Amino acid sequence: MIISRKAISRRTVLRGLGASLSLPLLDSMVPAMTALAQTKAAPLHRFGVVYVPNGMVMEQYLPATEGRGFEFTPTLKGIEPFREQTLVLSGLNCIPSPGRPGGAHAKASTRYLTNISPPTSETWLDAGISLDQILANEFGKETQLASLELAIENSDTAGACDVGFACAYTNTISWKSSNTPLPMQHNPRAVFERLFGDSGSTDTHARLARMKRQRSVLDSVTEEANSLGGSLGPSDRLKLTEYLDAVRDVERRIQKAESQSDRELPVMDRPAGAPASYEDHVKLMFDLEVLAYQSDLTRVTTLMLGREFSGMTYPQINVPDAHHPVTHHAGEVEKIAKVALINAYHVRLFGYLLEKMKATPDGDGTLLDHVTMIYGAGLSDCNAHAVTNVPVVLAGGGAGRTKGGRHVHFKDLPLANLHLTLLDRFGIHMDKFGDSNGRIEDRILAGV
Repeated sequence: MIISRKAISRRTVLRGLGASLSLPLLDSMVPAMTALAQTKAAPLHRFGVVYVPNGMVMEQYLPATEGRGFEFTPTLKGIEPFREQTLVLSGLNCIPSPGRPGGAHAKASTRYLTNISPPTSETWLDAGISLDQILANEFGKETQLASLELAIENSDTAGACDVGFACAYTNTISWKSSNTPLPMQHNPRAVFERLFGDSGSTDTHARLARMKRQRSVLDSVTEEANSLGGSLGPSDRLKLTEYLDAVRDVERRIQKAESQSDRELPVMDRPAGAPASYEDHVKLMFDLEVLAYQSDLTRVTTLMLGREFSGMTYPQINVPDAHHPVTHHAGEVEKIAKVALINAYHVRLFGYLLEKMKATPDGDGTLLDHVTMIYGAGLSDCNAHAVTNVPVVLAGGGAGRTKGGRHVHFKDLPLANLHLTLLDRFGIHMDKFGDSNGRIEDRILAGV
């Protein structure tokens, strides 16, 4: 047998004006002698977290039954189309360790991925390396960016943080080390530039002026892309076209948002580059995540749909009340209903991300097949600031290792036990992580 098929490098990039666009996984990237076995090649396994603040109305969130026959609750209805790639996990706890009292929100967001509570010190930041950064340290050796840390709200929140705790504890869920919280980027333009280059001055006026002077990043690589396309098969040409179209669409939407940079935004203080609409902002950030995964610029992302203690309002779903205050509903039916609407809205937006990944081809499947996504919160019952039975949804096929379509209930286990199991799945073994006291058996997540 003679195999003449050529292979191009996974690291091949299209270079433009101060930017480089990494290619998505193409059939032509499979080495010639393994071309016949490409469908058996191990897929890239990505990881992501979508965090929601201020807890939930658990009666509207938690399924009433366990196993495969569970019914999607009003809160979770927005991801029902993805039942077979969704695991609802309950009975996992984020109980703070002994230390300085108070700080329910600061402890919630800090513990969710670090499994360590904020310290007793009044002046020294101290938590622990977070799950995403453990993964980033490993996979950053193979990608241009170790990780992406994203948010919808900005960090200009002096006076709006948990009493007695530094704002860093509520502004991020990602910690590079025990003393180094990572800032969450909320400006889509800055994220785009970090992914695709042209990361000069972040001054708004400078960036707008530069946009007028320069052609589109994609215009500058059209000739090279066309040249490459001539050596690709029909399937690869289609993948390349779809990928470049997706990049162009994201770029167009960012430019449109920046053209509206003088618009006043009473709900959130967003800089130029963020759409005026919360929903548009979230979807744009999700699109950037998908592009980052698709081009293998990074395999690790985190995104906060809101920060703990958030006072964001949601008039678009008829909730003009500030989020955090209304969660202290004290049993008032009207307030409970408003919090439940916010919870369901966040899940619907998460459904957009799942749909986007499901529609994005990746190897012999889709991005959704090859990702492990955690969706959840560091508090369960919002009114009580409860830290037991915190919301955790595991979405995605886990590169073939996760079997969805189930509600799995554990009996009072630390969330850290799940984290240890997920690290094992990514080839990273640790004896202990935070307050872990064991592991969740992999077969439970695999449904065997």
